[in-house]
Amino acid sequence: MTGSPNRTRVSLALLGAATLLGLAPSAASARDQIRIVGSSTVYPFSTVVAEEFGRNTKFKTPIVESTGTGGGLKLFCSGVGVSHPDLANASRRIKESEVELCATNGVSDITEVMIGFDGIVLASSRKAKPMPLTLRQVFLAVAKDVPGPDGTLVANPNRTWKDVDPALPDVKIEMLGPPPTSGTRDAFNELALEGGCKTFPELAALEAMDKDRYKQICRSVREDGAYIEAGENDNLIVQKLAANPDALGVFGYSFLDQNADVVQGNTIDGVQPTFDNISSGKYPVSRSLYFYVKNAHAGSIPGINEFIAEFTSEKAYGEFGYLTDKGLIPSLGPERERYRADAAALKKLELDQED
Repeated sequence: MTGSPNRTRVSLALLGAATLLGLAPSAASARDQIRIVGSSTVYPFSTVVAEEFGRNTKFKTPIVESTGTGGGLKLFCSGVGVSHPDLANASRRIKESEVELCATNGVSDITEVMIGFDGIVLASSRKAKPMPLTLRQVFLAVAKDVPGPDGTLVANPNRTWKDVDPALPDVKIEMLGPPPTSGTRDAFNELALEGGCKTFPELAALEAMDKDRYKQICRSVREDGAYIEAGENDNLIVQKLAANPDALGVFGYSFLDQNADVVQGNTIDGVQPTFDNISSGKYPVSRSLYFYVKNAHAGSIPGINEFIAEFTSEKAYGEFGYLTDKGLIPSLGPERERYRADAAALKKLELDQED
């Protein structure tokens, strides 16, 4: 006996919807595990949530990959379907150009979830003497071009910290940090380098006259070996600092917090990179942390809605949550409630920032 015409039409409609999503009729069997890519800074937090989620629910533990923010969002935005990631972690807000890439590939419905704050630390080995720094000194140390004696831009001539400022040690400039695909690198360029760049009035004035030129000068890192790209693995930078007391390392506060017996955070503009200083906004190199949800997958890949609920729960990232123990700096209570509600509703992202 054959099925009724109505039942046949419903089945075909469901099959068509699955096909549009890139999901085969046996999509659940094709992938029944959440896949997450992105930021190396958010990776430890996302991994802890994934493990907690896998232990305490009926769902499999999500797969979390540390690809860097830029690399993760590129994968996230590459399409809809089981061969593409479901969530992307990010240590900066998604760019307009990335939203456009998503839309081009059919990823038109995204939810943004801000999970808290992080400070970018300029750390050194505990064997080294602390080196108090200013944003201006950081810019003069690792910017590609800096003002020369007559005020004109020159290729960065500074080889030692003493060249940057006579009050600093006569030690070769070696800064270990993430590559351009990293959100930490983006934030370092924007907050630390540009922050130092703005202390030069002639460069600060350039922002209003030629924004592209301003960004090129104020956010470009030198490529002559003073800044060393150490990959997306922040733990590797910690290990290298332990082996080289003369070097500085760039990474998120949580890695300082988890490795305080090995490395120390240097002050920036007189402010220590501490939990309280970052959460209050006093620390000058602070940024927000996010994850992004591909809403088209939420009804198809098992457990996505439940995972979002766990990640935004009070027991996870509340003031005394298990992520706080890992170094995440949570937002204030009312903000947490708003982010939690938007995440639960899969509120569609509306981006109003410029690229």
